[in-house]
Order: sequence, then structure tokens, then C-alpha cells
Amino acid sequence: MVTNATNLSRSGLSDWLIQRFSAVILAAYTLCVLGSFAFTPDMDFAQWSAIFESNVMRIFSLLALASLCGHAWIGMWTVGTDYLTPSHFGGAATALRLAYQAFCILLVAVYLIWGIQIFWGN
Repeated sequence: MVTNATNLSRSGLSDWLIQRFSAVILAAYTLCVLGSFAFTPDMDFAQWSAIFESNVMRIFSLLALASLCGHAWIGMWTVGTDYLTPSHFGGAATALRLAYQAFCILLVAVYLIWGIQIFWGN
């Protein structure tokens, strides 16, 4: 039996809601970035940099980054619990699943920290 020990929340409904809400945030962020290209087709680096230097865009970018990390974690957790099961891998399934989830957590954390450095660093 798979436990909820490494799940983001304690219920499937909240995971579903987090994924849907994060998808809406990511769609809005994508439309915002694509809209900036559409309204300024001859944008140069100085204009692009000015857009991302505003605190509103930095906060929106950070929210999109956090949404991406939450969305990715729930998706990867679901893949791990659906496919790394004892029926597929026998007794090694739990250890394999925990190693996979630890790798995913580490990767998501690295991407989150790296993204924060990109958006808020100098």
C-alpha cells in the first residue's frame, strides 16, 4: 500500500485543486509574457530587463515559479505512486519510489532556489 508520507497534502481533492489553481496561474503568466512580446515586437534586452525589474512582475514570476514547482511535484508524486508499485517492482518498489521522490524533491528545490536567484538576484 502506498502512503501519503511524501504527498504535498493529505487528500487527493486538495492535490487536484492545487494542480488546477497552479495551471491557471501558469496560463496567466504565459499570456502575460506572450502579450509583452505581442505588444512590443521590436523589444530589445533593455525593455525586457525593465519588465522583469518591476516588483509586480518579480512577484508574479515568483508566484508562477512556486506554482510550477507545486504542479510538478504533485505530477511527479502521482507518477511515482502509480508506476513504482510492488506489482511492478516487487519488494524493491518502496525503496525505489522513495529514492525517486527524494530525487524529485531535490530537483524541484534546486529549480526553485535557482529561479529565485534569477528573479531576485542582481
